[in-house]
This record gives sequence, structure tokens and C-alpha cells, in this order.
Amino acid sequence: MTDAAVSSADDRYAGVWVVLPTYNEKENLPAIAPVILDRLPGCTLLVVDDSSPDGTGDLADGMAANNPLLKVLHRAGKEGLGKAYIAGFQHALEAGAERLVQMDADWSHDPRYLRSLVDALADHDLVIGSRYLQGVSVVNWPLHRLILSTFANRYIRAVTRMPVADCTSGFRCWRREALARVPLERIVSDGYAFLVEMLYEAHRGGCSVGEVPIIFVERRVGQSKMSGGVIFESAYMPWRVVLRRATRGSRTT
Repeated sequence: MTDAAVSSADDRYAGVWVVLPTYNEKENLPAIAPVILDRLPGCTLLVVDDSSPDGTGDLADGMAANNPLLKVLHRAGKEGLGKAYIAGFQHALEAGAERLVQMDADWSHDPRYLRSLVDALADHDLVIGSRYLQGVSVVNWPLHRLILSTFANRYIRAVTRMPVADCTSGFRCWRREALARVPLERIVSDGYAFLVEMLYEAHRGGCSVGEVPIIFVERRVGQSKMSGGVIFESAYMPWRVVLRRATRGSRTT
């Protein structure tokens, strides 16, 4: 590749920040971080670590010392995925990020789709890596979890009326302006509910939402962060955001 081609690639993805929350991802981070940076040359990778007991934060610091495009944001403890993303978004926006990617560190969100997500922002304010845009594109999930996920998306669409195939995908890319329409200071949920709440606020704020197909593969190593509490919160979140919006509207009339 010529110097001019390298410069062009760097310019294309300059201003892109990839927000990567971690909690006990010491086995995954050294492998996935360089792949992310390679797929989006010139981007900045922000690792948001919640004081992982396995030393993920220290490992990230060591990696950042050798790569100026890798940043680390340390948080005092495990407060949930939603708060980790919000902290990462706010940090990236303050640093001047123009486009922001959110993804998991466990390889379930394959970095090979990063360019497709970022490039689709040319036509949308928010782009979702969708598991259900072309049928069902999920690998290594037990049947009960697949049924739960597909039902949850139908349920969310029915309650919120959002025309989105995959409302609970955590693989997303945002324009800076789109995040500005989301009241981050009022987002209170976590897990899948956080994803629904963020999407609903963006949709109601007038953001154009697009989807690109991905294949989702269950995490390679480590344990899923899914819990009964997360599932319960996800069940009532669609009603919560709809009723909250209705309440706000009645107060302004």
C-alpha cells in the first residue's frame, strides 16, 4: 500500500472512537484490540474497565503505553454495562469524537463488520449490527435463549412501534449529533434494557436508524453477563420509555 493510500485510510476513519467496556476480559482484550485498530485505521479505541479483578485494566494500560490510539478509562467498580457505555460516550465526545462505535470485547461482535457499520453512517444517524435482518444469524446459542431474544424483539417492536429488526443488538455506530439527541444523564437502565432505552430515545429524537446484517457468535471465552435481573428489566423497559415519553408530552401541553 502506498503512503497516499495509507493516509487516505487514516483520514477515512479519523474521528471514529470505538467504546469497548470490559470486565474480566483479560483473555480477550489482547487479541481483539489490534484487530479493531486494524479494521478501522486511524480510529481510537477506548477501553472502559470497571476495575476488573482479573487485571484487565492493568493489561489495557500496558497496551495503551505502546499505542497512542488505545485509551483506557478506569471506573471505580462494576456498575453495569449501561453506565460503562455512558461514561465511555461522554469521554469520547469530550475528546472530539465524530462517530462512535459500541461493541463487546468477547468476539460476539466480530470486528470484520466494523467498516460496514461506520460506512453506513453516510446515510443514517445510527446504525445497528442486526442479527435478524436476514432471518436469524446467531451461532452457538441454546434454543431457549434464541427464542427469548426473538420474542423480546417482537415484543419491543409491538410496544414501542420502532421499525427496527434487532432492538437489542449492542453492536452499534452513532453519529455525534445522534448521541446529542439522547438525554444520557437520564438513562438509568442496564443490559438489554439500556439498549432499548437508548434506541427509543434516538428514534423519538428523530434519528434515522439503519441496520446492516451481522452474524452473532456466542462469546469465545469467559462467562456471559446475562442475569435474571437483566431479563426482568428488559421486560418492563419498553413500557417505561413509552409511558415516560407520554408523561413528558402531557406536561408540555
